[in-house]
Amino acid sequence: MFKRFLLVLFLGVLIQPLWAADEPAPEDYVNYIELKPFVANFVSPDKLRFLKCEITIQVTSPAAHHAVNYHKAEIRHEILMLLSSKEEDQLKTVDMQHILAQEALQKVQQVLLAEEGEAYVADLFFTSFVLQ
Repeated sequence: MFKRFLLVLFLGVLIQPLWAADEPAPEDYVNYIELKPFVANFVSPDKLRFLKCEITIQVTSPAAHHAVNYHKAEIRHEILMLLSSKEEDQLKTVDMQHILAQEALQKVQQVLLAEEGEAYVADLFFTSFVLQ
């Protein structure tokens, strides 16, 4: 009986590192946070125009995930102000939308840097983008 107990204990010690190897290392952590859709009016010379977009933020640590969720209201505010400040010409082309995504990423990183002391966010993606 004692020999079986030692055998089970010994096998448990050997197998445990194999389970631990399956868990992602902190440097391999990647997660995405989807923000609720944004609807904003933007500057147009002839009529009132709207922009609707969805944004996903890429984070690379559990701490970053927590920080983004904690400051989500301020992050949404800054992105909404950025979208509303744009003119029609600054939104029409794909290249301009890439520039806008980089500007939005900088806004998110500025909020987190001011509030948490670290930028945390790795990237920002438009998952939908509609001008009307």
